[in-house]
Amino acid sequence: MALTLVRLLNIIIAALLAGVSFGIWMGFNPLSLSPSTYVEQQQNMLGGLKVLMISLVFIATLITIVSAFLQKKNKPVFIVLLIAAVFFIACILITRFGNKPIDDVVMTWTADALPDNWTALRDKWWSLHIMRTIAEMIALFLVTWASIRKN
Repeated sequence: MALTLVRLLNIIIAALLAGVSFGIWMGFNPLSLSPSTYVEQQQNMLGGLKVLMISLVFIATLITIVSAFLQKKNKPVFIVLLIAAVFFIACILITRFGNKPIDDVVMTWTADALPDNWTALRDKWWSLHIMRTIAEMIALFLVTWASIRKN
């Protein structure tokens, strides 16, 4: 029963994390936005999702590792879940060392006073976000596969 609950929570948390990121990827492409719209949208998104996304990625990582160790006798599942955890850790590292420094700068901007390099920062953030989303989607696939496969 406990393992079933851990597997279910693992899928749900991983799906929420990947789903939010995928929704941002599909619905908030900033490349065609005006400077003022970009600043307003990005600052709103960062302010609204920061705590949620940090919480989800840490919980997803932790529960994936717990799930792996609960199933360590099943080597294929154990290894797949550890690989999924590595993808979640990659998301944390991409965010911490890639997106977050840019986020911190963007939060200081005003729509009428953007730096000359604002589009370069926007594009770099967007590329990092896509990388992070792909890593989350791979982790979700691995977690789901490990949870539904027949032994």
